[in-house]
Amino acid sequence: MKSINSGFFLFMLFLFMCLVYLGIAIDPFSQSHSLKTECMMKPPRSIAKQELILLSRSVEDDSDQEWEIDENGAIREMTQRIQLQKGNIYSFSAWVKLREENDKKVGVVFRSESGRLVHGGEVRAKQGCWSLLKGGIVPNASGPVDIFFKGEDREAKISAKNLSLKQFSKEEWKLRQDQLIEKIRKNKVRFEVTYKNNTAVKDAVISLNQTKPSFLLGCGMNFRILQSEGYRKWFAARFAITSFTNEMKWYRTEEVRGKENYTAADSMLKFAEENNILVRGHTVLWDDPRMQPSWVKNIKDPEDVMNVTLNRINSVMNRYKGKLTGWDVVNENVHWDYFEKILGVNASSRFYNLAYKLDPNVTLFVNEYNTIENPKEVTATPIKVKEKMEEILANQGNENIKGAIGAQGHFSPTQPNLPYMRSALDTLGSLGLPVWITELDMPTCPNQAKYMEEILREAYSHPAVEGIIIFGGPEVSGFDKLTLADKDFNNTETGDVIDKLLKEWQQINSQIPNIFTVDHENEEEDVSLLHGLYNVNVTHPQIKNLSTSLCLEVTKEMGPRQVVRVVIDA
Repeated sequence: MKSINSGFFLFMLFLFMCLVYLGIAIDPFSQSHSLKTECMMKPPRSIAKQELILLSRSVEDDSDQEWEIDENGAIREMTQRIQLQKGNIYSFSAWVKLREENDKKVGVVFRSESGRLVHGGEVRAKQGCWSLLKGGIVPNASGPVDIFFKGEDREAKISAKNLSLKQFSKEEWKLRQDQLIEKIRKNKVRFEVTYKNNTAVKDAVISLNQTKPSFLLGCGMNFRILQSEGYRKWFAARFAITSFTNEMKWYRTEEVRGKENYTAADSMLKFAEENNILVRGHTVLWDDPRMQPSWVKNIKDPEDVMNVTLNRINSVMNRYKGKLTGWDVVNENVHWDYFEKILGVNASSRFYNLAYKLDPNVTLFVNEYNTIENPKEVTATPIKVKEKMEEILANQGNENIKGAIGAQGHFSPTQPNLPYMRSALDTLGSLGLPVWITELDMPTCPNQAKYMEEILREAYSHPAVEGIIIFGGPEVSGFDKLTLADKDFNNTETGDVIDKLLKEWQQINSQIPNIFTVDHENEEEDVSLLHGLYNVNVTHPQIKNLSTSLCLEVTKEMGPRQVVRVVIDA
C-alpha cells in the first residue's frame, strides 16, 4: 500500500470508522448469529453502540452502501488501515457476496506494517445473496493493520456490506464468556421443601454433590499408565473421559498381517472401566498414507486393500462394541486421501456406513487438525471439515448416523486467536452436531498455562462444544508438550490450571458439596447449577430424623429454571 500523509490518513480512517459503525455490529457471543448459515437477500441492520472500535460518539445513518473489492483485496476508493493495541481482542464481521462466480470461500486478512499476515476468518459465499463472515485478531504488537478480503481465487469479485470491528479487553472477553456459560452450561434451580399438607419446611438444609457432569474435560492416556501406579492414581482422581493416543491404531494392533494384538488397548480399557472413565475410540482407520501398517503400504492390489481394510473395521469395532462413547472412523480424511486414491472417492463414506451398521449407537467422528487452531490452514478449514461431514451423511444409508466433529486443537506456542477460534466453532457447530476438542495441546512456552486457560475457556463457552480431551499428563506419561505434573506428581503451572477448571466445572471426584438453606420467601435462593447428575440430601438442624435424599438431573432441555419439590414425611 502506498504511503499517505497524516492528514489524508486521518480522513480515510474516519471514513473507515463510519463504514464500520454504519454496519451491523455482530456480537461474537450472540447465539442468534453464532450458527447462522443461510445466505440472505438483504443483511439485517442493527446498530450496537458499545465496544465499536475507536468511536466515542453515536452516529446513525440508513445508508445501504455496497462496497466492491478490488483485485488486491481492498475496498475500492478507500483504505482499511486501522490502529490496534496489543493485549486487546478484536472481533470482525461483514456480510459478503460474489458478483459473478458462485460458491467460493471468502476470508478476511489483517496485514501489519511488517507484512505479517493474520487470516481472521472465512465463509462460503454465493452469488446474489449475502453470507456472514466472522472472525478477528488478537494482535501480538500494537500498531496499524490493513484489512483485506481474500477470495478463493485471485479473480473473485466480492462485494461487502456492514463491516464491523469490535474491541474487547481480555477482561471484557472473559466476562462475556462467563455470561454465556451461565446460559448454556447452567440452569437456575429452586428447591421447595414441604410437608405432606403442602406447608413449607422453613430453614431446610440442602446438600448438593454432582456425581456426573454433562460437559466433560478429559485427558489422553498411553501405555505408560500400565507401568506406573502413580500415573494411574493421578489420572483416576481427575478425569472422567479419555482417548488412547496410539494403542487402538491399526499399526499397533496388527503389526504383522493376520496377527492381531490388543493386549495394551484391552488393559487400558479395563483400567478405565474399573475407574468409571469413558473412552473415545481413536482410530479405526487413518487416511494418512504414512500411518498405515508397513505391510498394508506394500499391497498393490486394490481388492486386497479393501479386504484387509474391511477386516480391520470389523475386528476393532466388534471387539469394542458397546464399550466406547465414540470412534474416529477415518482419521484426518480432509487432509489425506489414502483410501480414496486406492478404493474410490467415496471410500470414507462407505467406511462410515459399515461402522454405523456394526455399532449403530456409537458416535462417529470426523477428526481433523488445524481446523480451529491455525487460521492459515487451507486444507482442513472449518468450511471443508463441515462439508466432509455433510458429504458422509449424504451418502446413501448414512442419514441416521450419530455424527460428530472432532477438532484436534494442536495450538502453536503463541497467543491464540480467540475470535477466529470462536468463528471456526460457529462454522463447525452450524451442522447441529456435537463438536469436541479431541487432542488439545501446545508446545512448552513461557505463557503456556495462560494460553491453555484461554483456549479451554473459549471452547467451554461455545454452545456447540460438548467436551474436551487434552493430550497431556504427568512427566512419567511422556507427554512432553503438555506436562501437567513432575516426576513426583506435583503440579506444573499448567497442571494447576487444569485442576482449577476441573474444580470450577465440578469434575474433580473429591469436590466439596454445595450446602445452602432454603428460604421460600426469597427468590434469590435459586441456585445456579451446572448441567449433570446430582445427589441431593435434605436435612433440618432443629428437626430430628428429618433427612431425605434424591437424585436430580439438570439439563438444558428443562429450561432456564427448574423447580424441585421435596415432600417430607414428618
